[in-house]
Amino acid sequence: MPDTPSSRWSDLERPALDGPALSAALTRDSGLWRSVRVVPEIGSTNAELVAAAAADEPEGLVLVAEHQVAGRGRLDRVWTSPPRAGLTVSFLLRPDVPAARRGWLPLLTGVALAEAVGQVTGVRASLKWPNDLLALDGRKLAGILAEAGGAAVVVGVGLNVSTTAAELPDTGTSLSRVTGATVDRAPVLLGFLRAVERRYREWTAALGDPVSSGLARDYLAWSATIGTDVAVSLPDGSTIEGTATAVDWDGRLVVAGTEGQVALASGDVRHVRRV
Repeated sequence: MPDTPSSRWSDLERPALDGPALSAALTRDSGLWRSVRVVPEIGSTNAELVAAAAADEPEGLVLVAEHQVAGRGRLDRVWTSPPRAGLTVSFLLRPDVPAARRGWLPLLTGVALAEAVGQVTGVRASLKWPNDLLALDGRKLAGILAEAGGAAVVVGVGLNVSTTAAELPDTGTSLSRVTGATVDRAPVLLGFLRAVERRYREWTAALGDPVSSGLARDYLAWSATIGTDVAVSLPDGSTIEGTATAVDWDGRLVVAGTEGQVALASGDVRHVRRV
């Protein structure tokens, strides 16, 4: 029987996600996630959940878009992906931690994503501060954007899954390109969200302390930035050069240069590159 346009398997390389099945699988044993909503197309998953947060939506809502037409990265950079070629997902959290410690949320998300990608697909990756998941060749697999509003934080992730070379910038890659095989997005999404929940619970139980929760240790283990010489571009056009020595208690990058140490928040930085 021929596939209809609504069939999950109408495109064997890029099958649609089954929202109800994902929601049932995720929420069955979860104390955090309340529902997973999958939409065929949206402007921005983050913008949708930021609006929901402003309307007092509780934490634990997950929104996934098969195609995002107005996606944004840090500093309003454009993030685009062909329909069903990647995972475009945002989730709403209300962490009961000191506000300054929320800078660790995108880093926590990165660790969870690196763990899930490795466990589900076998792809080894690393994390570039503050928000990129990199393949071993240094090409970008995913970007992360966290947006705070009041007591809420919305975290969005865009992960390239089946994106082809022709659909990617020169600096990007995808899970299928790295593995040389088709990658099912559903197990990656479930593994990722379960890893986020586990780490989020440990981190919030420690009141956002990255050391006692083990988050700082694990982030450094995945980091492709700490211990390297970097050039940090700032919004005013200036550049700071030095060695990235640490990530501090508030998730800021510590760079030791000729004029001493400086701690930089992600919002203070336009670009970080190794030199």
